[in-house]
Amino acid sequence: MSAARDELPAVARRRVRLALRAAREGTGLSQIEVAKQLGWSLSKVQRIELGEVTISPTDLRAVLDVYQVTDAEHIARLSADARTARRERYWISQEYRDHLPPGLVQLLQFERAATTIREYHSTLIPAYLQTPAVAEAILAWFGQSLSEERRRVRRDVRLARREQVLKRENPPHFCLLLDESALWRTVGGPAAAVEQFEELAATSRWPNVHIRVLPMDDGMMMGTFGYFMALDLSDDPSDAVLYREEYMRDEVIEDPAQVEYHRDAFERFWKRALSVEASRALILARVYDLRARIARDLSQDQGMES
Repeated sequence: MSAARDELPAVARRRVRLALRAAREGTGLSQIEVAKQLGWSLSKVQRIELGEVTISPTDLRAVLDVYQVTDAEHIARLSADARTARRERYWISQEYRDHLPPGLVQLLQFERAATTIREYHSTLIPAYLQTPAVAEAILAWFGQSLSEERRRVRRDVRLARREQVLKRENPPHFCLLLDESALWRTVGGPAAAVEQFEELAATSRWPNVHIRVLPMDDGMMMGTFGYFMALDLSDDPSDAVLYREEYMRDEVIEDPAQVEYHRDAFERFWKRALSVEASRALILARVYDLRARIARDLSQDQGMES
């Protein structure tokens, strides 16, 4: 799934809903008044403005007439966005729709339009920075909660996203705030953890990637936020979305207050974290420590055999 920003259905649907809400508010009309004028249900107006459903070309023209929008160029852009939004079922493969959580399906589009991505994780290396061995170990932990096919699709998506997002043409600035405790979890075993941390340190040298480790003492309160991503979609601070994920549930949040709250918290703790260079040194220190542990265990095993 490779596409330019203007061809991303979720992004186009967001532009339409924001434009329609702004146009309605500009007229001073309430959602109830709009519904009455158009002969629609109130829930239809609400769901369009929330981005829960797309809008047909006929309905778009009708609502723009109510809002007295006459600028031909603006109407043409909205019409194009509305057509793009309605192609989402064709843009997203059936395999993805069947096996990925709904929030992630949207995130796959928003992160390709993002100019800056701020990501916080308190327990694990983020999904698309995981090595194949670590991704396998994490997905295997879900056991019967995920079928073998769902685990396969999620693993493939994790391994593909790094190239599609961080190494695409004009990639976003990626800022990862990682709690120190994530470095003390040997997911998949010591050898897999060594490979993971070495790759994380190498990725931290990419020009658009900035990784900082938040010491456990300073990260105590930040940990209460859980995992989240705040994605800026343009230079406009209000043009941003929030992605949150829990055990078997995820969601994309577009409420500006929620996005700003999480982004401000991120920035506050980002300043308290170790520098990029010190963070890389700490990650590599864990690599050396784990390598020493592996060598020591191997030596002990050989001694017992002799």
